[in-house]
Amino acid sequence: MSSFYARNSQARSVHNRFGAVALFLAFTAFVIAPASVRAQFSLPAPGTAVHDASALKPPPGARIAIVEFGDMECPVCGKENPIIKAAAASYKIPWVRHDFIIPYHAWSTIAAINARWFDTKSKALGDEYRDQVFANQSSIATPDVLRQFTEKFAKSHGIALPFAIDPQGKLAADVKADSDLGRRTGIDHTPTVFIVTANSKGAPYIEVQHPDQDLYKTIDQALADTPSLPQPAAKASAKKPTAK
Repeated sequence: MSSFYARNSQARSVHNRFGAVALFLAFTAFVIAPASVRAQFSLPAPGTAVHDASALKPPPGARIAIVEFGDMECPVCGKENPIIKAAAASYKIPWVRHDFIIPYHAWSTIAAINARWFDTKSKALGDEYRDQVFANQSSIATPDVLRQFTEKFAKSHGIALPFAIDPQGKLAADVKADSDLGRRTGIDHTPTVFIVTANSKGAPYIEVQHPDQDLYKTIDQALADTPSLPQPAAKASAKKPTAK
């Protein structure tokens, strides 16, 4: 009987050691993976360690705003895009969209350049292109398919797409500058979404890690903490008083 327990105890010990090794290897693989790879996992991302908050401010004259760093090929960005869009429209607050390119994505850089080209026609058109790319993300498998999609989008708006979208590389430089801004900020995953405020009694910015659950209540909290911006004083009349 004692030998049975001894063998059983030994088996449990081997099993436990094997499980511990497997867990350690899985954890190690996750830790050493690039941040952009970890962003695609279902595990919740930790809060962003902000290094430079200069990008985390509302546009001039705005009380609060949504600031997002995203990649147009990121599946989670595509899922959350309509949620963020609806919140910005519902609260009538600015939505500042930054490109944060994930290097191994096949066509997200091209899509970001395309969006900026449509921005040159109108900002509304550029944003509509972004929204449509996100909505059709699953059917865009390659850069060639993206080109066909983009040509169809342009044609539907009566626009002729040029052979070379960005011949001098200016739009590509703008996309890179946005990604560099994200890295200076401390961004390491997509999407990263902040509610940013002006003159808040609370935090000047709050990261929303789960927009599908927390976006609206975070905006409500930011509004409660942020007083209305003072209205500019009326300019004194330049007309001289009439002499009596």
